[in-house]
Amino acid sequence: MQLTPEFLLGIGIGLFTSFLWAISTNVYKSQSGKATPLAISALKMWAAMAFMAFIVILPFRTTPFYMPLESAIFLLASVTIGLVTGDLVYLISQEKIGVSYAFPIANIYPILTYIIAIFFLNETIIYSRLVGIIIAVLGVTIISREQAVKNRNEGRAQLDALGIGLALLAAVCWSVGSVLLQLGVENVEPIDANFLRMLFGGAIFVPLFITAYKTGMPLPTRRSIKIVMAAGFLGMTLGSLLYTYTVKMIGASIAALLGSTSPLFAMPISIYALKEGFSFRSILGVLLTVFGVMLVVIAI
Repeated sequence: MQLTPEFLLGIGIGLFTSFLWAISTNVYKSQSGKATPLAISALKMWAAMAFMAFIVILPFRTTPFYMPLESAIFLLASVTIGLVTGDLVYLISQEKIGVSYAFPIANIYPILTYIIAIFFLNETIIYSRLVGIIIAVLGVTIISREQAVKNRNEGRAQLDALGIGLALLAAVCWSVGSVLLQLGVENVEPIDANFLRMLFGGAIFVPLFITAYKTGMPLPTRRSIKIVMAAGFLGMTLGSLLYTYTVKMIGASIAALLGSTSPLFAMPISIYALKEGFSFRSILGVLLTVFGVMLVVIAI
């Protein structure tokens, strides 16, 4: 893939998306004791659904809403598998085995996305790109592991088989969802594509939320709701919209890698805002991540 202006713009949008996800993920985690994983997933999806509906009906759009049936099928499948199922099982996994184990396991999804894209999207096999993806994933894993270990107070079983299995399932869901998103957004505007995804995803959470509430799920506090929805505006609303643009511009495999680099941005945020320290391993993780991303971008 040539380094065209559109490709470089897609890279920039993908990295900014990762930055937004880094912020929102830290906020979601801060509310984990006040809201269940299902409640957090539902609230951020509903916030995104409302905002995307507002964007779609704006009178000054240059193009009308357009959604062919084939694209709709791929998009609905992508949000069901990737955002609804993937995010939910990851949050449950994180509750069971802690972020220091759940994130590194689930973070293999860029590798899976590239492999799936090779078989189903006729992605060209570029070995330097595959090596770059593996190096970047390793770097992100080191960063996230170091941050979680330094702040560990989780007290969870480290070898919870169900938690590990759910983390792996999240990786598969995110990979499949990214590939389906690329197929769905190919012939439609990213705004229209993301609106349909958020609308369907929000609708799925309605019966899930009601059923969970009737069976004993505690409701989050008003303050927690406001915090989660504010973070959802950054992560799910803007993040998902920008990620859709990224996938359309540079493809699912590279977009998945850029989306996985959020710990790269979370680390300086935690150092500056939370006055946390850093270690040699953290610096090594940053260098590996940056080098891996560079290999992917310049791969020929």
